[in-house]
Amino acid sequence: AEAKKAEAKKAEAKKAEEDDEEEEEMPEDIAQLRDPKQQIRRVVMRSIWTMGFGTFLVLVFSDPMVDCLSEWGNRLGVSSFYVSFVLAPFASNASELISAYTYACKKTEKNLTTSLSTLVGAACMNNTFVLGIFLALIYVQGLAWEFTAETIAMVLIQWLIGLVAIVSKKQTMVHAVLILLCYPGCLFIVWFLENKMGLD
Repeated sequence: AEAKKAEAKKAEAKKAEEDDEEEEEMPEDIAQLRDPKQQIRRVVMRSIWTMGFGTFLVLVFSDPMVDCLSEWGNRLGVSSFYVSFVLAPFASNASELISAYTYACKKTEKNLTTSLSTLVGAACMNNTFVLGIFLALIYVQGLAWEFTAETIAMVLIQWLIGLVAIVSKKQTMVHAVLILLCYPGCLFIVWFLENKMGLD
């Protein structure tokens, strides 16, 4: 009976510790405001300003970034697709990566789940939303479709990672290594389909 009580106390202490870790952080200047309406107003104004400034930065730097990646490909003698595939996600998904890392550092089950959900959500959003826009541009502008190999490779990798997530109830280091290998694996599939199978 005493062992059960001790285990129950440990579980309660662990839950209380997790709850303390998961408290929302609020900037000091906003936390000092006593009126909740003022806090909400200040948070909304700060978020509008931050998102507006971020959008402005994206508009200013996205075109030069594309030119830079293309030039790297030209100078290295490598297709600009490979350069963009390796470098662009780190720039475009930096906020998701930092957010996932911050959650993962807390090392609680709930935070690790949130961390993985953040990354999976970003991947799905990028691949479906961007592909939709891309297909719409090809249709509206009447462009030639020259991305069969890239599309097949990305869809295969998405299915593979989806199957790993569905089949395994626990993620282990082996799963982490397999998922990390999917990144260069996707590049290899593109190279194989283009150079050995003759797909465009």
